[in-house]
This record gives sequence, C-alpha cells and structure tokens, in this order.
Amino acid sequence: MNVILVEPADFVDARRVRLTDRRLTHVRKVHRAAVGDTLRVGQVDGALGRGRVVRLDREALELELELDEPPPPALDVTLVVALPRPPSMRKVLQQGTAMGVKRFVFVHCARTEKSYWTASALEPDAIRRDLLLGLEQARDTALPRVAFERRLAEFLAGRYEALARESLVLVAHPDAASPCPRAPTTPVTLVVGPEGGFIPSELERLERAGGRRVTLGPRILRVETATVALLARLSPS
Repeated sequence: MNVILVEPADFVDARRVRLTDRRLTHVRKVHRAAVGDTLRVGQVDGALGRGRVVRLDREALELELELDEPPPPALDVTLVVALPRPPSMRKVLQQGTAMGVKRFVFVHCARTEKSYWTASALEPDAIRRDLLLGLEQARDTALPRVAFERRLAEFLAGRYEALARESLVLVAHPDAASPCPRAPTTPVTLVVGPEGGFIPSELERLERAGGRRVTLGPRILRVETATVALLARLSPS
C-alpha cells in the first residue's frame, strides 16, 4: 500500500478521517507508524497529499489531511480484453490500473467460458476492490471505469467502431507480422484476446472494423502477462 486512499464516508470533519478497516491494520503492522508520523494519502477521485497521524490504536487510525497534489497522468489507452478466468481478470484490473489505464472493457468471444460471466469477481464491489488495490500500488486516486460486453457482434457494431474512429486500435495476436509499437503519441485501444487467441473469424471482424494486428512475439503468454508487457510498450518512455 503505497498510498492510503480515503473516501467521503471516512471523514469526521473537513480535514480529518477515521479508518477502522484493513487500512488501519496495514498502517499498524506494515508502516509501523506512530502518532505524529506523516503518511502518503489520497482521496478517491480527488487529490493526493499527506496525512498526519493524530490517533493510532487497535480501534482506529485518525489522520489530519493536507491534500494538494494532482494524481499522476493517465495512460491514454482503452484496454479491451476477452473475458478471462476470474483470477486473471483480477490481475488485469489491478495491474492495468497500476499502469495508468482508466478505461477497461471486457468482452465475450468464442473461447470465453460462459461460466466466467457468473463469477463473483464480476460483482461491482469485487471490481472496485481490485481497482483500489491498483491505485494504492501506483499512488493514484482516479478510479477507472469498467464495462462489460456479452455480445461481441454488438460490441463491434457499437463501442468498437467509436473507438476505432477516435484512436489507434491494436489487436494483440502471436501470429501478427508487426510488433507492437512503442510509446505512440495518439490515443490507443488495445485489444487482448484469450490465451488461445481470437478465432480467425473474430480477427477478421476486428480488422475490418479498424483494428491493426500486432504481436509481442511467438510465445503464448498468460492474459495478465501479455497485458502488462503490451502496456509497458505503449507507455511513454
């Protein structure tokens, strides 16, 4: 936890928060803080800054805040991922958020198991927890948006076409001829398929709608590994 994130419900007055959950436990056991210490703090969807410990015991952590710094710049990438196994989806959310992604779209494809759509990892509270973990890792406060598209055809005819008009669309696939570009200066939509890849008809539809096929090489990577490697190439140097 590289920043303690606070929310409106935590405030007991204009500049003071009281925390009684895992954040209290983390500060006591990991930071080993004491009254008078200063910790990095940020308000979700707000500013970053510092919090001075004014109370710390088994029941509560209270901080007096001074929040006056903007969050780090976002990565101008919309990340579209074929819905993977729930543990992989959680890693994509956490690691993508830590790398600056603010727009996630998870889509159904031919190799998506239907059971994935009923997993508890897709519940709003679970998704929010994963996003917060990513923000805490990266000292960020801006909560990403997450969308789900259960019908690929409808996604291609709607949201995807709009993204193709507004950004460079890169479809990751091991058999592509072109390597993924480095640090493009335009907005990017990155499309990552399942570990087995999109089927040929899906690839053709993605390309017809404006996508450009790119690769990291011939190795077959886990979805979360490929996603981080691709985002690293797209990040500003």
